[in-house]
Amino acid sequence: MRLMKEVRGRNQTEVTEFLLLGLSDNPDLQGVLFALFLLIYMATMVGNLGMIVLIKIDVCLHTPMYFFLSSLSFDCLGDVDASYSSSVTPKMLVNLMAENKAISFNECAAQFYFFGSFLETECFLLAMMAYDRYAAIWNPLLYPVLMSGRICFWLIATSFLAGFGNAAIHTGMTFRLSFCDSNRINHFYCDTPLLLKLSCSDTHVNGIVIMAFSSFNVICCVMIVLISYLCIFIAILKMPSLEGRHKAFSTCASHLMAVTIFFGTILFMYLRPTSSYSMEQDKVVSVFYTVIIPMVNPLIYSLKNKDVKNALKKILQKHIL
Repeated sequence: MRLMKEVRGRNQTEVTEFLLLGLSDNPDLQGVLFALFLLIYMATMVGNLGMIVLIKIDVCLHTPMYFFLSSLSFDCLGDVDASYSSSVTPKMLVNLMAENKAISFNECAAQFYFFGSFLETECFLLAMMAYDRYAAIWNPLLYPVLMSGRICFWLIATSFLAGFGNAAIHTGMTFRLSFCDSNRINHFYCDTPLLLKLSCSDTHVNGIVIMAFSSFNVICCVMIVLISYLCIFIAILKMPSLEGRHKAFSTCASHLMAVTIFFGTILFMYLRPTSSYSMEQDKVVSVFYTVIIPMVNPLIYSLKNKDVKNALKKILQKHIL
């Protein structure tokens, strides 16, 4: 198979396919990893699709909070979580069992774009959900006005537009580069730093633009979350009854846990000192936020949320028990 083609007028070759080296080159681990990640991926799809169906069926969950949660569980396959997992995991599963671990230039670009789109959309949606919790607790009387269906729609639409728009910029900046000589990506998906290292073009501008956009987006989302929860905690402390405080905190406990896991992993991934960088560590962290977090999120929202547990119990009693 020809993985490269000659570039006219230059004594170098241009990459037309990449080789994803994967998580491990140990053949004894391939079958074990395949079975493990297949089970996790199936649990991710079932969990997130189940969350969507539950929210659609139970009218008690037709509130702005669950409108956002349903949007966090949205895409052509089932949800934002499952979407960015689906852009990476199927190819990783195939490569674990295949001898040919090649991914074409266009497939790599598509994976890069959709993974970035849904990952950034999730950042914005989690920030919008933090604002929703702030509006519900800080001023419950005005909550139906502050978070009307129209406002929720535009907040969600803005999150998707921002996520897909930023990913388009990153993808355009990355895949306009020339990739020459080496085509080996020491990872299980097409990731920005490794693609920039493979390029034979000047990547200085790319690094600045990508870092600026990514840092701005993450910092903005984290600041929205922090300010929202600071206001939430102040409002909770002002409540006279202990029962009221417990009820208010329980309404945002699941979201706070999901936010902590998601942004904690992202910040560790991209803001840790370069002196502590390790390729193997990078792969493990990548597995966590591309495979594990999408599976864990629906469990967090179902196990830590009384409304979701009650809705699930009613559905099971009506249709199964």
